Amino acid sequence: MKRCIRNPLITIEDVKPSREGLRVEGIFNCGVCRYQDEILLVCRVSESAGFTSQSVKIPIMVQNGSNMAMNVVEVVKAEHPEWDFSDSRSVRQKTPHGIKTVYLTSFSHLRLARSRDGINFTVSDSPMVQPVLKEESWGMEDPRVTRVGDTYYINYTAVSPQGPATALLSTKNFVDFKHCGVIFAPENKDVVIFPEKFGDLFYALNRPVSEAFGTPEMWICESPDMIHWGNQRHFCSVSGNRWESGRIGGGAVPFRTEKGWIEFYHAADENNRYCIGAMLLEANHPEKILARTENPVFEPEIGYETSGFFGDAVFTCGCYQNSNKIVLYYGAADDKICRVDFTLEEIYRSLKL
Repeated sequence: MKRCIRNPLITIEDVKPSREGLRVEGIFNCGVCRYQDEILLVCRVSESAGFTSQSVKIPIMVQNGSNMAMNVVEVVKAEHPEWDFSDSRSVRQKTPHGIKTVYLTSFSHLRLARSRDGINFTVSDSPMVQPVLKEESWGMEDPRVTRVGDTYYINYTAVSPQGPATALLSTKNFVDFKHCGVIFAPENKDVVIFPEKFGDLFYALNRPVSEAFGTPEMWICESPDMIHWGNQRHFCSVSGNRWESGRIGGGAVPFRTEKGWIEFYHAADENNRYCIGAMLLEANHPEKILARTENPVFEPEIGYETSGFFGDAVFTCGCYQNSNKIVLYYGAADDKICRVDFTLEEIYRSLKL
């Protein structure tokens, strides 16, 4: 395992705000693909409208005729003593039914970054797409890119007061995009779609969350068309290992090797320290887990991973395979994009193969 010596590759200094009055808080958690002769990252960019010790300005999208438009809501902390402002990511309230998220402190959109060498990236000056759904009124987050033939499918978390859902885009050229709508209702996120059909069906890993009981864990399901998903069944649980005892979910889009599918997944402990693990899935039956790492293959250790908007977090949404080398891009501390390279042999050893 080798971190890129140029890390972090992309920081907030490389990103222009999408509009006047907003400040870029982070660029992270990017989907990855090769397109023509470039490496493309579909990045999550989070922006805030400003906050002080007395107030928070909340950027949200609201319906404006047939379009969505940005609106900024200012919340004075003293006027809401029942709200919890301690988390940098959200404003929360304790209710008889549990903890409720009142607002997110930032709004995320998707933005393209391009590179010919996989290290030096140029970030677009504007969002890749604009929100069109009310289910995106709080943002578009954590994209994954799955290529099938000449079409690139981009699934992402669509966030609104109704909860985190998963929506889908498709494109053939990264200029023209088709909005396919919500494909998983709240709360369901961390979706990764396999890039091949199994028989007549696509498969996807997903992470539904129950408010009643249970733990955020991974499920697997099927679809004939990437829009209509069903036959949900439980796929993978948290383990007794401390680093993945809190929650687990999909990470990068799986890639096929001679031994089966490799899936890099994310996991967190009870203190929300995010690490990356790996598992091997059966080639023709991806619902079967053949091996799973006991320890993280990658964890936050360097300063740019332990400190930031939300420290002690490494989180991947994409990688690509180049012969025996796996190039994995990851969000570090929820505000920057970095790269780490593995060999297949290293991954196999971590899986005890």
